[in-house]
Amino acid sequence: MPRAVREQQMLDAAVQIFGRRGYMAASMDEIAELAGVSKPLVYLYLNSKEDLFSACIRREAAALTQAVRAGVRPGLPADRQLWEGLTAFFTHTARHPDGWAVLHLQARTHGEPFATEIAALREELVAFVTLLIAEAAREAHRDPDLPEREVAGLAEALVGAAESLADWANATEGVTARQAAATLMNFAWAGLGDLMAGRPWTPPATEDG
Repeated sequence: MPRAVREQQMLDAAVQIFGRRGYMAASMDEIAELAGVSKPLVYLYLNSKEDLFSACIRREAAALTQAVRAGVRPGLPADRQLWEGLTAFFTHTARHPDGWAVLHLQARTHGEPFATEIAALREELVAFVTLLIAEAAREAHRDPDLPEREVAGLAEALVGAAESLADWANATEGVTARQAAATLMNFAWAGLGDLMAGRPWTPPATEDG
């Protein structure tokens, strides 16, 4: 069997074990057994448990970002692009719950170098959403130059909400990817639509004016 194919089998097994048992509880023996290879072969290909986990993070992060980008068709209105991106995100996390658990639950709790890998994934998703929000502002012809900090904050909030909602959707029976995407669109786009239309929410005045 070609090395690349066998390595993917090992990564498949590792993602399943890490996603379901957690990084600390997972053993290389379990991973080797599930992959149908010897433990020395896992070490030969992927060096150590830490390197194996890092390889899982990189693979799952690349697959997620590719799925989101591929799901968005250029040229559509900004709300349709955001809808398609969210639908692609929730579809992928629903189809690959172990991979999502590795990215969002396991990698975040074990420090470096795993946190750096996850930060890179999140930065890419936030940058992508930032472009969509900026494009929506340009389309609205109301406020084509929203403050950069405000756009960045909106993108961070939207990505954070999507991450939490993916956890909830995967743990809640009967919630589809489209339903999760619609929930977030109803939550987020109504507010974004008002903002683009020049109707931002403003906080009440303080007692001292």
